[in-house]
Amino acid sequence: MKSDTLVIIPTYNESRNIVRMLEVVLSLEPAIDVLIVDDGSPDGTADLVKSVQKINEGRIHLIQREGKLGLGTAYVAGFKMALEKGYSFICEMDADFSHDPHDLPRLVEAVKIGETDVAVGSRYHNGISIINWPLTRLILSYAANVYARVITRLPIKDTTAGFKCFRREVLENINLDRIKSNGYSFQIEMHYRAWKAGFRLNEISIIFRERVEGVSKMSKKIIFEAVWMVWALKLRRILGRL
Repeated sequence: MKSDTLVIIPTYNESRNIVRMLEVVLSLEPAIDVLIVDDGSPDGTADLVKSVQKINEGRIHLIQREGKLGLGTAYVAGFKMALEKGYSFICEMDADFSHDPHDLPRLVEAVKIGETDVAVGSRYHNGISIINWPLTRLILSYAANVYARVITRLPIKDTTAGFKCFRREVLENINLDRIKSNGYSFQIEMHYRAWKAGFRLNEISIIFRERVEGVSKMSKKIIFEAVWMVWALKLRRILGRL
């Protein structure tokens, strides 16, 4: 039976993690369906998804794209499919177990019972809950979030959080075709657009763990994009072009 909830997981070279991730998500209660958006992973990630897909008919969806097109466009493609297929609750999550899939039901429940329209899995809601990050990266992330919050006035501490659940009405009221950002800046932009559209954003504390398998996708380009994006969002808002 089709679930009312879908989690979108973008992938690029996640062959070491993806089968176990699918097994864990599909075992959750209440049931959550999965959409993998794979950017042409040369390590065979998509083939592994297809193998699990065969024995879980209807619960695993797959979008295969030609080449590495970026996190933001992957999520936008996923959001559009989720809306087309009629899902009521639409989640984002990384494939590398830095986000614990067992936290998904908590995020979904907060939206289902009406506590919020966007439940944000937050690393900074109650202090700092990050494991195995080097101090330099922790300082950079924390400072980036303070910076983004000061400029945008977003009512959440973890503005770059990539673990969340949306009520479908939130995505229906955002012009997805206008979203061009990737990485950290994509997450800031989604939070900002949802908030400015009048929807509620609430943080739920999670424990974030640095990936054990695979390679981090973080880069200086992603960081600089986030720095400039907050000003672009503010300017678009002033000009009425958000």
